[in-house]
Amino acid sequence: MKIFDCHSHWATEKGYIFRTDAERAQQEKVWRTPFKVFTEDEQADYFRRNNVRVILDISWIKALPLDEMRAYHDYVFDEQRKHRDVIFGQWLQFDPRRHGAAAVQEFRRCLDKRAGFAGLNINGQVTGVPASDPAWDPFYQASREAGLPVMILCGLTGIGQGLPGGLGIRLDDGHPRHVDDVAARYPELKILAARPAWPWQDEMIAILRHKANVSYELHGWGPKQFTPALKKEIRGRLQDRVMFGCDFPVLRYEKVLSDWKAEGYPPEMLAKILHDNAETYFGGLEK
Repeated sequence: MKIFDCHSHWATEKGYIFRTDAERAQQEKVWRTPFKVFTEDEQADYFRRNNVRVILDISWIKALPLDEMRAYHDYVFDEQRKHRDVIFGQWLQFDPRRHGAAAVQEFRRCLDKRAGFAGLNINGQVTGVPASDPAWDPFYQASREAGLPVMILCGLTGIGQGLPGGLGIRLDDGHPRHVDDVAARYPELKILAARPAWPWQDEMIAILRHKANVSYELHGWGPKQFTPALKKEIRGRLQDRVMFGCDFPVLRYEKVLSDWKAEGYPPEMLAKILHDNAETYFGGLEK
């Protein structure tokens, strides 16, 4: 079966989401996946073996000075050009408090590189700037002008999980209410809410039912952990609007795909979730 992974991370030494030994040990504790660095070619071959096309997220660089971020952006797009058969695109993260208008300029530069799909991913919890904050408006406007969807992360994050103070992260900055606010203010903007929105799963379902410009992507959790309400909606009203994300390398395809197949979805429904819905959603956006 073909797989369209709407959200995973770089597993190379240069791009790995967790940079320190302490962070990598925390990965093994929270996600229970052994730490492993891949070379660029090993990473691409791993995607090929699993019949995956993926959108990757080099999320951690948003804390860097803008010149350093720019170099990493060039790195991921160069690798994307080399492996376009498996790397569909990139999610780009920024911190609007850190770089201001210059970050919007860098976002537009990345959109002009023509290396494949590129889109904005908003992590309100890590930046401390929820998606409804006006600081994001110039990014929304740039995405709207380019006809690109925006990903907004919701629900419980594994970053800082189990640590005193949770690294200062306020979980409420990932509440689905922020998705609802953006969807209402930008009805022509395609929004991909991301991660199961626990503990606010019912609120997220209500937003999906109410806002036609919001779809849903489910990286970071295995389907066994989904709430009964979410499982019911996946089989029913949301079956054409739910998409797969693995969250590689902290989760691996072998385990996550096995768990999806074990849920007992009919083959045609599973194909929608793992590939077809995303193929339709992102169709035509790869330059």
